[in-house]
Amino acid sequence: MLPGPPCEDGLPVQAFSFGDPEPVLNRCDLIGILQCMRAGNWYDPPIPQIGLARAFQASPHHASAITLKRNLVVKDFIETPWMSRSTFKSLVQDYIVFGNCYPEKVLNRLGGVMRIEAPKALYTRRGVEDDTYWFVPGYKMETQFATGSVLQLMQPDVNQEYYGIPEYLSSLQSALLNESATLFRRKYYLNGSHAGYILYATGDFAPGDVDALRTALKQSKGPGNFRSLFIHAPGGKTDGVKIVPIAEAGAKDEFLGIKDTTRDDVLAAHRVPPQLLGIVPRNAGGFGDVGTASDAFHDLEIDPLQSVFLEINRWAGVPAVVYGERQRMAKQPAPRPASH
Repeated sequence: MLPGPPCEDGLPVQAFSFGDPEPVLNRCDLIGILQCMRAGNWYDPPIPQIGLARAFQASPHHASAITLKRNLVVKDFIETPWMSRSTFKSLVQDYIVFGNCYPEKVLNRLGGVMRIEAPKALYTRRGVEDDTYWFVPGYKMETQFATGSVLQLMQPDVNQEYYGIPEYLSSLQSALLNESATLFRRKYYLNGSHAGYILYATGDFAPGDVDALRTALKQSKGPGNFRSLFIHAPGGKTDGVKIVPIAEAGAKDEFLGIKDTTRDDVLAAHRVPPQLLGIVPRNAGGFGDVGTASDAFHDLEIDPLQSVFLEINRWAGVPAVVYGERQRMAKQPAPRPASH
């Protein structure tokens, strides 16, 4: 706290600041601690898996982008005797949300592959020993998969090679900020206290007027708020009653700016065109043709994502993952009228 120059009454003005300078690249932030610690028979993931699962619903754009990718990948999938559509959908969703999925092959009595299952990536852990995996749904609840029965498909990380990390991790803070802004605005309205000001009165008031004014202000909270307040002070001086706003943070917190900025961050991380998520453009030109955006998104994102799961076929030795041909409507130019 630093003393300032003295005021007219001889008392100095004091100013203070709080908080230490925080480096941008903090070694204790979420992305800076991607280390896999050994936890008995398996390695702990570098990021809490339950946190990624909860963050799935943090932002409508985050959840919608993941769901869109999953649906487009599954749309071209053809069921096979070894894998059902629901199993494949679970694998795709786990891969996008957690950066890992773990297809498990179930063998028949002859040693052949009978079917492919999808253990929850939220509870699956990579074992310390080679080619071993564990299912850990809770404390002291661990079950080891048969050695060699699980394949790990993961999105690569530059810090470690035991687990994959989701590619949207860089925008996770934006998704959480989007959620926080929505919750703050919702709590602001549910609170009901929208007066949000200091009534500073220096005029002359008749006996009992101050109590009546206090009662009127208390009634502005709860049901029936947003009402106007009338003050009549006969013989009052100019500026005898002043209103000093203190809760304008709720009205001027750049709510729309925060929502738009965080939305753009999330969509950039997922690389999803906004028109595919039903976002209404605010400019006259719009976002462009939906069909063209869909074709480009399929070529740049969905096709590479689908190719990841073809690794299951090589590992299992059976064509468990098969895709159908995507039908594209060729845009034919409109016929020109015949000249006479």
